[in-house]
Amino acid sequence: MMRISPMWLGGLLACVSLGAAAQVPSTGAPLTEPSADGIVDMNVVVVSGSQPGPGLWRVRRGENTLYILGTQSPLPKAMTWRSDEVREVLAEADVVLGPPGVRVGSDIGIFRGLTMLPAAMRASRNPDGATLDELLPADVYQRWSALKARYIGRDRGIERKRPAIAVYELYRAALDANGLREGGVVAPVVDEALKARGMELTSTTLEVKIDDPRAALADFRKEGMKPEDVACVRDTLDVIERGLPQVAARANAWAVGDLDVLRATAGQGSQVQACMSSFLQTETARKRGLDGLEAQVRAHWLAAADSALATHRVSFATLSVNDLLGDSGYLAALRPRVDAVLAPDEADVVEDESEATPDAASP
Repeated sequence: MMRISPMWLGGLLACVSLGAAAQVPSTGAPLTEPSADGIVDMNVVVVSGSQPGPGLWRVRRGENTLYILGTQSPLPKAMTWRSDEVREVLAEADVVLGPPGVRVGSDIGIFRGLTMLPAAMRASRNPDGATLDELLPADVYQRWSALKARYIGRDRGIERKRPAIAVYELYRAALDANGLREGGVVAPVVDEALKARGMELTSTTLEVKIDDPRAALADFRKEGMKPEDVACVRDTLDVIERGLPQVAARANAWAVGDLDVLRATAGQGSQVQACMSSFLQTETARKRGLDGLEAQVRAHWLAAADSALATHRVSFATLSVNDLLGDSGYLAALRPRVDAVLAPDEADVVEDESEATPDAASP
């Protein structure tokens, strides 16, 4: 999944991502009936303990192999990942590619960046001090209030945050309460292996510069509510109220290496991550050419993968499972450029010529 980490907006949009689809993963897990407050409690047991993960995809070109780990978020909070296979590859890899993404930045110095932090924090709040009860439709705000009481409690400050930011904080609190978490599983293993070998992660992040970060912040602070913001809140509340069993089932599938479930839900990216990308649909983003970056990010990552396959016997990369699979996934784009793409459950087939070719001397 493409990640956006704009330094000029401080920590405000560090979690913004582009999702391929705005749907809740559907794994066929049954839903329980909603409680009196309309919230469906989890009925999928989140796995715990030591789990193998999904294994590695292998991309072959001649004698060279790019190993790819498909990542998933969220994952079970109480699981530990048996990462032996990945550690073995990392011990041999000549290059380790980071995940695709885009970083929106500028040529400002560290000191000037720190002086802009208050402006970035103000940009996380609604214009003119508006609160969510003033901005959201009454039915949406009622649902928000019930879920906030359950998962966050009495936090008045969140009521002044922009809807997409507030509902994302609520989503993360709901994940935590239901045994799920974002991050903290794959990255530490990769970082530890790189540190042990004295290697650096090779970034595949597309760098996009803007010349006027202060003006961009000022423009963004003026941006009011859009229909997309209300839709984002509605859809995320749907996930929290009724979709957590499916989210947990997909997290479980990654943990236990159930490729059938991961394949069945390919392309059904997290609604929450998809609607957070609504920043890219603002006038602030359009004015600075930030509303059409997904194709550029994909091309940038594919170029890095091409280079790794052309020059290194063993290389390693991570991609979200949603980016890996499906007819429009990154692997589909790689297939015409390589000799073979093998899933974790596909064995390497080496034809035995002595068996394949009949012996002319035999009867």
